[in-house]
Amino acid sequence: MAYVDGYIVAVPTANKEPYVEHAKAAIPLFKEYGALSATECWGDDVPSGENTSLPMAVRLKEDETVVFSWMVWPSKEARNKGLGEMMNDPRLQPGEAAPPPFDGGRMIFGGFEVIVDE
Repeated sequence: MAYVDGYIVAVPTANKEPYVEHAKAAIPLFKEYGALSATECWGDDVPSGENTSLPMAVRLKEDETVVFSWMVWPSKEARNKGLGEMMNDPRLQPGEAAPPPFDGGRMIFGGFEVIVDE
């Protein structure tokens, strides 16, 4: 069964187009290393909560938008192998790759085993 990586990040709202371009450039690289698909979603209705919320989780600032993304891999093993190899790709080394248009230190991510897919 497939394996999914999920990501939530705060992106400066003014960086929407650079973020889209960044994602469009990165997705083919992920696919080259085995990802089946990748989806990027720009927050449109992401309310703040009193106890928990996506904005709270990424310490969203007033001029930022929450982005929710996921990537589908054939398996956890394929994901681990692909990401491991990708980290050694010269195209991702400092000086080669453009810095992302967001603060990666506030990104939340995790890997998920698919249990229902209808």
